Amino acid sequence: MRPSVFITQPVAASAIGRLQGLADVQWNRDTVHIMTKDELIAAVREHDILFCLLSDRVDADVIAANAGLRMVATMKITPSDIDVAAATARRIPVTVVPPIVTEATADMHFALLLAVARRVVEGDRLMRDGVFPGAQSMHLMGAGVWGKTIGLIGGGGRIGRAVARRARGFSMRTLYWGPRRIPEVDERELDLVYVSLDRLLAESDFVSVHAPLRPETVHLIGARELALMKPGAFLVNTARGPIVDERALVDALAKARIAGAALDVFEREPQVEARLLAMSNVVLTPHLGSAVVEVREALANVVVDNIVALIEGRQPPNCWNPEIYGAAHQDR
Repeated sequence: MRPSVFITQPVAASAIGRLQGLADVQWNRDTVHIMTKDELIAAVREHDILFCLLSDRVDADVIAANAGLRMVATMKITPSDIDVAAATARRIPVTVVPPIVTEATADMHFALLLAVARRVVEGDRLMRDGVFPGAQSMHLMGAGVWGKTIGLIGGGGRIGRAVARRARGFSMRTLYWGPRRIPEVDERELDLVYVSLDRLLAESDFVSVHAPLRPETVHLIGARELALMKPGAFLVNTARGPIVDERALVDALAKARIAGAALDVFEREPQVEARLLAMSNVVLTPHLGSAVVEVREALANVVVDNIVALIEGRQPPNCWNPEIYGAAHQDR
């Protein structure tokens, strides 16, 4: 009997085609619908393997929906929002993807930075409304980027370093902070200056968030940190939403404590703080960091690689809980 796979949203056709050669495949065909818990449970009941995406929450109830569930294969770098313990208890492999989104996310980060500084979205809306203020109008005065100071929170990581390389092209002074300082040779190569978090916040024209989401980084940027920023500074976050206290950010923006924000991630995705939607000095995108055709195709095919390995009786190459392949597993 052929295995059955359910995919929670459309992915690259090449990946689906590969799966169809080995399994019966069904998927949610709506590109804008994130499946509800009840929908996930219904899908898991009917399929051996779940192919899920970043926004999906696969909790213990979803995993328990099918006694024959063989795998949870996610297109995420880490299995956040997946109950790995529940899967491991049943010796169900949970697989992930390698960090191949670095350059695409860094591109998106700089695109957001430029968009909020130069008021690109506001200008686009004006044009679509038939308003052309004039080539030297004061109506959409923005902030310069060339030669300014950018502060990278978690700047020693892959995406932080990629953003630092882009900042060099804009002759920016680049500060960074993280729990560990990177080697001096890397600092010299990227023109990075290691400072305390408070100094970074106080001196940066653009505060860029690149920290991983961990218990200690939830609300790393809150009311106190926002109050340390310059009134003319911008916050840019393409890391994870809960790192920034969204309500504190709204308050800082409403009181003009900072100049603006650009966000690709949100504290309670897919929900967005309603007041952010009404703010013209905020640029919002729906978690597009990896939304590049070739990157998404590569990611989807890595997930397929993991699924193919399982079907062929091999340990998946990107298994998050490899302990299930111990002696007890062999006795099944």
